[in-house]
Amino acid sequence: MPQALEQADGRWAWVVLLASLVTQALTASFPSCIGVFFTDLQHDFQATNSETSWFPSIMVAMLHGGGPLCSILIKHFGCRVTMMLGGLLASLGMVASSFSTSLVQLFLTAGFITGLGMCFSFQSSITVLGLYFVRCRPLANALASIGISMGVTLWPLLARYLLETLGWRGAFLIFGGIFLHCCVCGAILRPVATNVVPEPKEDPPLPPKTPTPRSCLATCVSTVQYHLAFDILRHNMGFCIYITGVVWMMLGFPLPHIFLVPYAMHQGVDEYWAAMLMSVIGFCNIFLRPVAGLLAGRKSLAAYRIYLFAAAILVNGLTNLLCTVSADFSVFLSYCLVYSVSMCGVGILFFQVLMDIVPMDRFPSALGLLTVLCGVASLVSPPLAGLLLDATNNFNYIFYVSSFLLISASLFIGGGFYAVDKKKLRQNGQVKVEGAVSEVTPMQDLTSEDKASTKKQLCPEKIYVSSV
Repeated sequence: MPQALEQADGRWAWVVLLASLVTQALTASFPSCIGVFFTDLQHDFQATNSETSWFPSIMVAMLHGGGPLCSILIKHFGCRVTMMLGGLLASLGMVASSFSTSLVQLFLTAGFITGLGMCFSFQSSITVLGLYFVRCRPLANALASIGISMGVTLWPLLARYLLETLGWRGAFLIFGGIFLHCCVCGAILRPVATNVVPEPKEDPPLPPKTPTPRSCLATCVSTVQYHLAFDILRHNMGFCIYITGVVWMMLGFPLPHIFLVPYAMHQGVDEYWAAMLMSVIGFCNIFLRPVAGLLAGRKSLAAYRIYLFAAAILVNGLTNLLCTVSADFSVFLSYCLVYSVSMCGVGILFFQVLMDIVPMDRFPSALGLLTVLCGVASLVSPPLAGLLLDATNNFNYIFYVSSFLLISASLFIGGGFYAVDKKKLRQNGQVKVEGAVSEVTPMQDLTSEDKASTKKQLCPEKIYVSSV
């Protein structure tokens, strides 16, 4: 560890940005290639669609649900150690999964262990950007999210090639070696000089309600509440609306990523071209995300980011209906092109809006609570979709359900924040009017001499009130 701390918005911040980009390419986008192995895993283990769907759902759930544990590690050990630990766990899980003899072992190794490791690395890469970047934070988040687009582009192609040459066991073994690169990226994360850097030697400030010593149970409950951002949840209505809408959205958002490739293969599309569909989505995002990041970083649009996020979710939900129009490859390709635009907006603004809603020093805790709830939604959604597919044998119903969930989530987020903003405007107006009255009415009880002596002091307030 260097003795001198790095400065925010300095030169080393761009090196950290590159490390975050690579980490997000290795972790957050990895579930996009699971659909390539879906049919082979189902055949080898003689499992149904619902049983096989538990594998990607557990992985995605751990990718999100390990947030509170990740925030605790970041608070005590920093982003560097947490990211390197995540790389080791992800690698260990994939290597162990290559020797699995049952789906249960696969769930434990590639699902639980690898998902938890990816969570540590991924969320550390997001948190460190908030510490290293202040002025260019929206642009930094956008550039780092290009890694997700690159991963979505390359992971399916690499998975298809390794599956044809080495089988799924050999592919998982290779993936274990690839995840070790997260340790290299973690070594780049030097400590940064900022007021919200996690201090590894200090305990989190837990506000004691009584001066009397608390029991061990009360201390544990208070610690859990702190790291799950329950205080923010109680006092920040915007955070409540955001977290509710996002969790509802996550019930339908991951379904196309899991079932698009099997759907295309079911409709007669060649396996190679079916895997290419996910790569098309990722490739388009590589070029769209920097542009979207520049737009989201404009000061004129800063107050409207939450509405842009809701609009992106709405477009994403409407796009899923396009996939059900026809089974022709040209329709699938058109769907991927339009879907990539909406996915770009959701990916760019997902964490940036959260950074705008909560203070940066509480961002790891708020992200931890959000990811836990999103992990539960991601855990339940694919198996339920698999049950629906087993019952109907029709992939269209999965995309219908995904569209409904996304559209309703966008309307809830947009309408909720509009109501909150309107309420704040009314409250601010009432405060200003009451302040004007309280400044003017005391003059009625003063003598003429007192009025003359206080005239100069009240003059600025009179000008302010008249301007209102």
